[in-house]
Amino acid sequence: MSERTAYLDRSIGEDRGVILLDDRPERLLIRRHDDVAALQVGARLAGRVHKVEPAFASAFLDLGDGHEVMMAFKPDSRPVEGQMLDVEIRTAPRPGKLATVRVLGETDGPPRLLSPAPNLEVLLTTLCKCDSIVRGPHARQMVDQAEAEALDTIHPLVGGGSLAIEPTRALVAVDVDLGERKGQDAKRISRQANMIALAEAARLLRLKGLGGIVIIDLVGRGHDAHALLAAARLAFAPDNPGVSIGAVSRFGTMELLIPRRDRSVRDVLLDAESRLTDDTLALRLVRLAETEALNNPGGRLRAMAEPGVVAAAQGLFTALRQKVGERISLVAEDGWRKTQIQVVPL
Repeated sequence: MSERTAYLDRSIGEDRGVILLDDRPERLLIRRHDDVAALQVGARLAGRVHKVEPAFASAFLDLGDGHEVMMAFKPDSRPVEGQMLDVEIRTAPRPGKLATVRVLGETDGPPRLLSPAPNLEVLLTTLCKCDSIVRGPHARQMVDQAEAEALDTIHPLVGGGSLAIEPTRALVAVDVDLGERKGQDAKRISRQANMIALAEAARLLRLKGLGGIVIIDLVGRGHDAHALLAAARLAFAPDNPGVSIGAVSRFGTMELLIPRRDRSVRDVLLDAESRLTDDTLALRLVRLAETEALNNPGGRLRAMAEPGVVAAAQGLFTALRQKVGERISLVAEDGWRKTQIQVVPL
């Protein structure tokens, strides 16, 4: 029977949680302290309909403070401009896409936040279905490892071979590769690899927070379609409701539709060019400095990074000094690589 464990790392500027499935990371949840509360999945708001698009069965709602979301409607429940609705954020915004909402009813008053989204601790216990959460240094280590795996593209498969997961604007492509997997019965080896790959693909897509249309390019020919579909239904069951799985095509691909809900890990940590953002690196630098400060009580430290990262880290280090004292200096190093960060004793 599969076992899940939850870990929570609270740090300056960011809280991160990870759920392990049989000791392997399955979900990574990141909440930055400057995230917009009104756009978090599960937040409940009063929004004013300011534009209706009948041709697309969609309406746009003003949440106040410059925030806009989109809602779909059925022909018999078309809203009218100016109407105030009680809504809940259903999917988070992502690059080029607004957040979407589901309607709970009508309301009055101005656009406003009615109740915030569930906090990270509640989300972890709900998804993990566990009563306790591991915290402390070990939790930080587990989350760091999960974050690294979530950003990888190629993942090894047990027994040999690999799985490549690459999101595009239109879909997520998953490629199964046999690699050095050995065996004389090619059909049996391919079937075994595909079964393992489906379970791994489901875990990794949850970890990365990817959804929408997913195309899995299976290995081999003459697939046992019924066995593969059964394996896929089992592997992607935790993503329900809303998962749709197509039949294995004559080209050896399986097409799935997985609901999008929260922002993907890439959307949180990377920029449009798939590089770690200054904010991401600044948060890593302050965590490193905090760890070093706790391991070296009373010692003076110097945190160093490229100027853009240092600029993003200024407020974080102000909060860190309030926590551990005025013994950490933050220094910009011209000529350093963007990803180069370091904390050293003085």
